[in-house]
Amino acid sequence: MLEVTPLAIPEVLEIKPRKFGDDRGFFSETYNAQRFADAGVSMPFVQDNQSFSAAKFTLRGLHYQTPPFAQDKLVRVLKGAILDVAVDIRHGSPTFGQWVALEVSAKAFNQILVPKGFAHGFLTLEPDTEVFYKVSAPYSGDHDRGIRWDDPEIGVEWPLGGEAPILSDKDKVAPTLSETPVIFTSET
Repeated sequence: MLEVTPLAIPEVLEIKPRKFGDDRGFFSETYNAQRFADAGVSMPFVQDNQSFSAAKFTLRGLHYQTPPFAQDKLVRVLKGAILDVAVDIRHGSPTFGQWVALEVSAKAFNQILVPKGFAHGFLTLEPDTEVFYKVSAPYSGDHDRGIRWDDPEIGVEWPLGGEAPILSDKDKVAPTLSETPVIFTSET
């Protein structure tokens, strides 16, 4: 059984798979297409990605891909912890430009589902954090886009405690949401 909980923007879901433990450790089906479909979560995942961040406060995002390579993402943490953020970039949506966040960690053994039409990013909350995620479309450099992590119109509250995040060169120069063209609408 899966525990599926909608977040404040209900299209973004927290998912907790069942975990079976004994004195040897544990076993869990972290993804089973039929069990996910039975829980109302059905998408064709085609690629698995894994990232490792050595330092605390490594920030990756806010990223998305344009159609026909738009991606649903199912994110979990193998080691450490992240604050995972999804920003609604569907023009015409009642939650357009709003964000929702969830702490995802190896300890909590939870996952977050970020659907198409959302920009996605995460901040590592511990050093040596390892993130694993499934996507519903392959990576396409020609369709890869980003939105500035600190866009004041979005106002994500990253728990940096006054520290500067560690960013890629690409993320340092990403445009704001208002500078990006209309790609997703609430109808798509």
